[in-house]
Amino acid sequence: MAKQPGRGFEGVALPTAYDVATRAGVSQSAVSRAFTEGASIAPATRQRILKAATELGYRPNNIARSLITRQSKTIGVVVGYLENQFYPQLLQALSYAFQAEGYRLLLFTNPPGGAPGGDEPVVEDMLNYRVDAVILASVMLSSHFADECRAAGIPVLLLNRKTDSPAVSSVTGDNEAGPRAIANYLLAMGHRRFGYVAGLESSSTSRDREAAFRAVLEPQGFQVVRAVGHYDFAAAKLATRALLASGQAPDAIFYANDHMALAGLEAARFEFGLVPGQDLSIVGFDNVGAAAWSSFDLTTYSQPIDRMVPIVVRAVLDQMANPQGEPVRAVVEGGLIIRGSSRGPKPRA
Repeated sequence: MAKQPGRGFEGVALPTAYDVATRAGVSQSAVSRAFTEGASIAPATRQRILKAATELGYRPNNIARSLITRQSKTIGVVVGYLENQFYPQLLQALSYAFQAEGYRLLLFTNPPGGAPGGDEPVVEDMLNYRVDAVILASVMLSSHFADECRAAGIPVLLLNRKTDSPAVSSVTGDNEAGPRAIANYLLAMGHRRFGYVAGLESSSTSRDREAAFRAVLEPQGFQVVRAVGHYDFAAAKLATRALLASGQAPDAIFYANDHMALAGLEAARFEFGLVPGQDLSIVGFDNVGAAAWSSFDLTTYSQPIDRMVPIVVRAVLDQMANPQGEPVRAVVEGGLIIRGSSRGPKPRA
């Protein structure tokens, strides 16, 4: 008995693998091999099947195939927010790199502060879509999430954040050397009053950057006043106002990321009439595209996406191939990029 075709929009019958096999004069298994990368099939047979598929308008059902192969060829990526330019740049690079390996990304978003109930809705979505691996980009890893993914055999990698769990892989920028380089640079430029705008108090990335910044300054007798910007543009402006309006207004502020530093630049210029690079130094972390724009000209410490992404891809693929393998704990070195938002060296007389 012939297999009944599926139904598309408005009840229009969709061609099936059986229809393609009948037209091409081959078996259904041959049709499956023709659409499976690396499968063994004669080139002439494959061409005949592809020709029949084109004539019928047939496309393989990857979701149905994933039920058989137990692989969706899909990587789930969870990000806190996309307003920060670092994440669209990162997602684009990840998409290209995984696509070259035969995988697609499936994007999930979670507020940077965490939604009510934590990550639990995202966990359910991940499992329902049968993703082959999960990348959490600056999103916290809850114990429930880790347990659910482990039970389902889904590898998890933290990107731009880390955890104390020895079983979870992570890839981060250099959250120790970067802030130390920033602190030493600001000291060398003659600054003596320092501020730090944190991201989220729960963020390991923000905490690590603050700790490294203070580790240089405080042993030398310098205090660091702080405010919290919640990784949010408007909140970072409020934090900048609080620092600059205080009786201990800093003459140099380090922000936990560029997204907040750009907000700080706007507040300093247009609300306080300060000239960044002269009256005040503002420094970020990430080196997003806008940091190099002449309207911002932001001094920052880079997170080199071009070097982070290959490490992420290889770690994820290795975990899928060998779930019992050692986790990756990679720190990718960046570099201090000095631009006009900070005080530069004084010219020699």
